[in-house]
Amino acid sequence: MINQISVFTENRKGAMKDITETVSSEGIDIYNVVTNDSAEYGIARMLLTDPEKGLELLQKKGYMCKIDKVIGVQIPDDVGSLTKLLKDIESININIEYLYVSYSRDSKTPLAVMKASGYAEIEASLVSKGYTIV
Repeated sequence: MINQISVFTENRKGAMKDITETVSSEGIDIYNVVTNDSAEYGIARMLLTDPEKGLELLQKKGYMCKIDKVIGVQIPDDVGSLTKLLKDIESININIEYLYVSYSRDSKTPLAVMKASGYAEIEASLVSKGYTIV
């Protein structure tokens, strides 16, 4: 399981720079950022080298944020590998709330990051099928 920070922020010029500057100025490396937006606000989901410290720093700056548990699954860098993963998850009848693909610096492979219910069930099933869980 990975600790991911979700940060709620205004959809305004400079908002992402302020968020990334807050964590990076304290020596925290950002592995990944994914943003979703609407007309007035956005959600930045981040994987950090120190998510607890990042959360504390962002909250001190007044950001509404939280830590979410997500699962990371290494997938081959091949056409169709994400589809295969999703079929394997579908076969155990688990709903994925959201998913994005990042890159694992350690394994040098794509990393499917997802929030879903039934993490233990997903992990057991995918490990039995040869996947590596982060």
